[in-house]
Amino acid sequence: MITQKVAITIPKNILIMIDNISQAKGISRSKLISAMLEQKLVEEKAIYLKNSYDSVFEDEKIKQEQRSTAQWFEKTGNEGGQEW
Repeated sequence: MITQKVAITIPKNILIMIDNISQAKGISRSKLISAMLEQKLVEEKAIYLKNSYDSVFEDEKIKQEQRSTAQWFEKTGNEGGQEW
């Protein structure tokens, strides 16, 4: 993984918590912060995608199209699920 140094300002109480956790885990401060940021970014991406999908399906025309398609599939009578 390619890394790059950055300078950030962190409140002292948070830095103390970071140092305590990194020491307890036996990893560097930098590695801990990177891992925590990565985890948070993955969570934020998931929230962004959910919100994007939600905003699309709030549209009444799209909702109706989805209902219509689902009802059409229900009428096909295949109780076994998707057969590929």
